[in-house]
Amino acid sequence: MIQTAFLGDVVLTTPLLEVLARRHGAVDVVTTPAAAPLVETLPAVRRVVPYDKHGNDRGLPGLFALARRLRAERYDVAYLPHRSLRTAALAWLARIPARVGYRDGWPLLYTEARARPRAAHEIDRLLALAAAEPRGERPSLCVTAEDRATTEAFLREHGIVAGGGGGGGEPFVALAPGSIWGTKRWPHYRELSQRLAARAGLVVVGGPEDAGLGDEIVRAVGGGGGRGRWSAVNGCGRLTLRQSAEVIRRAVALVTNDSAPLHFAQAVGTPTVAIFGPTVPAFGFGPRGPRDRVIECSGLACRPCSPHGPETCPLGHHLCMTSLTVDQVLRAIEETGALHRRD
Repeated sequence: MIQTAFLGDVVLTTPLLEVLARRHGAVDVVTTPAAAPLVETLPAVRRVVPYDKHGNDRGLPGLFALARRLRAERYDVAYLPHRSLRTAALAWLARIPARVGYRDGWPLLYTEARARPRAAHEIDRLLALAAAEPRGERPSLCVTAEDRATTEAFLREHGIVAGGGGGGGEPFVALAPGSIWGTKRWPHYRELSQRLAARAGLVVVGGPEDAGLGDEIVRAVGGGGGRGRWSAVNGCGRLTLRQSAEVIRRAVALVTNDSAPLHFAQAVGTPTVAIFGPTVPAFGFGPRGPRDRVIECSGLACRPCSPHGPETCPLGHHLCMTSLTVDQVLRAIEETGALHRRD
């Protein structure tokens, strides 16, 4: 399988990987170096072939070099969930005899082009690539014992007694305030953290680029909640992807934008409050658990404004995010039952 899209897209591909592994045996996956840790530990994956398409492998020389490597492996079939010309060309140049992609991709380079259902969750659309019947599947992530131990040590070092989803401790809520798309970032995480800190610890997850947002939240909380019991810690850039997923697993809930941590939470079964602004769940990337909640501004004529969400609001007002209140998000967290005491 060749899947070199964003991190969340790679996570959503894991149910397809499981279907393919049952059908063909463990699968080799071509993906980006950033996404490799998300799939390399899965039982459905035999090995990961990194493709640094924006780095060392960029351009035509990198494409041809990887195609030669894949050709030497003499693969029988390639599944191509990413509808990009680069992906289609890679499988074609590698001379893989069977190449399965979507009709709205690059069908001239495929040997079999499958219909891509539009009114469906992305996981179900991906399963259609293998002609598999969807059954409400959730994505998968497999963390190692080392990931769990490192995460536990990090939380304890920073005053978070890891309980919640992991059991055996006080509750904490995970926050994911970042996104590579500027308009997807809800601007009120600081105020939310001040309100939440009276009831639970807070752990901010994200990449190094989100470290500044995490620092703002920690400063807003001031190291403890209204009763002085709780603390906040910034894990952005300090935890690996799998360790961040383990943090989310241990949390009683995740509050996130429409970004990769949403899909991490779906994989580990943590109740999710997902905040959608320029994009909409109807695109197929929303949460699908019974306790999950979506916060969005209904009736705004300019929504959705793009498939991903531009860096800045095209109309200059960003109402799709600025109009969503802290009270709305707090109510959604309450509705998940995450902060209810269990005797």
